[in-house]
Amino acid sequence: MQPLEKLYSCLIPLPYSNVDTDQIIPARYLKVTDKSGLAEGLFYSWRYTLEGKPNPHFPLNQKAAKGCSILIAGDNFGSGSSREHAPWALLGWGIRAVISTSIADIFRSNALKNGLLPIVVNKQFHERLFDLADAWFNSIEEWSNSQEPLLKYGVIISIRDQCITLPDGSKANFDLDPFSKTCLLQGIDVLGYLMKHEDKITTFENRKLAS
Repeated sequence: MQPLEKLYSCLIPLPYSNVDTDQIIPARYLKVTDKSGLAEGLFYSWRYTLEGKPNPHFPLNQKAAKGCSILIAGDNFGSGSSREHAPWALLGWGIRAVISTSIADIFRSNALKNGLLPIVVNKQFHERLFDLADAWFNSIEEWSNSQEPLLKYGVIISIRDQCITLPDGSKANFDLDPFSKTCLLQGIDVLGYLMKHEDKITTFENRKLAS
């Protein structure tokens, strides 16, 4: 896992509610036991036509999505069956954070274990983010300098401060449990966290054996 302290990116809008894990990554991709190739299957039924060609109308296939790492999704994102392949596919494509008004608990847990940041915001702030994302996608052809769009349409997510900052300076805080925050900032999973305390674990085990 890569350490994640701050994201600075324009937004990709996914204006669908109740997006479940089968829509995020179809079941036929669950046969793999590693993460390779899962990005291809991300939102497959929406990203591709019946002929297998990229759907030019789907947000991830559009020019404005290139290089973006934050997905703004509709309500109740990640419902359905538990599958780590869903966050794997999002990360494989380049998404590091998903923002919604509601995120399914199982998806949230799987996301945090794999370095994907799930953020819940209130409806009013959510609408502002969608407006910002739509404005960016509708104005992509006007921009030639890669840095200028961020100043007008980019948002900053600070994991350390647990805060989203809009281009106009307005902010919204989000909840993140201390353990997940530590893992994201250090770029470690549960096993990595335990291994950082290997000396203490060994000392404890030796004391037990000696008692």
